[in-house]
Amino acid sequence: MFAAENGLRGDPRLQVISEAIRVVPDFPKPGIMFQDITTLMADHKAFKHTVDIFVERYRDMDISVVAGVEARGFMFGPSIALAIGAKFVPLRKAGKLPGEVISESYVLEYGTDCLEMHVGAVQLAERALIIDDLVATGGTLFAAIGLLERAGAEVVECACVIGLPEVKGKFRVNGKRLYVLVEPRQIDDCC
Repeated sequence: MFAAENGLRGDPRLQVISEAIRVVPDFPKPGIMFQDITTLMADHKAFKHTVDIFVERYRDMDISVVAGVEARGFMFGPSIALAIGAKFVPLRKAGKLPGEVISESYVLEYGTDCLEMHVGAVQLAERALIIDDLVATGGTLFAAIGLLERAGAEVVECACVIGLPEVKGKFRVNGKRLYVLVEPRQIDDCC
């Protein structure tokens, strides 16, 4: 569900967040309208609003794990984890974590990939939040859910800053709640 559909309709912070995201056409390949959050992160006010909205939502949900999806989930996850008193667990691309890992393959909107997590990073019945910058097809989130559940965690919700129109009206990914702050900007919204 989008934040505006869940109590934040008219919240000016959502507009600040949306306007801080740069659209890069045809990246990483033709036809993709890349939603660049580096400009959001360079805007202190927009970045703070983003983290604050997530913290307001999750601080009373007894979440003990915030799992960030590489790489942009790493930008939001640690701040949220610190603010709600949870640990941060990175979900990394294949071959990036030393030691024993479990892995899960998935399909992206423009290819395939694999996520890995350290064995022992989460404990049985820990309550987990998955954070990423954008949800398109849901494939990355499916893989993240799979990793955490195989380790015994209870995935409470998946949270993303941006949700493509294809997810509008979808409130769940693989049976887990989905919370999205803003819709993607269009090229004529930003230039």
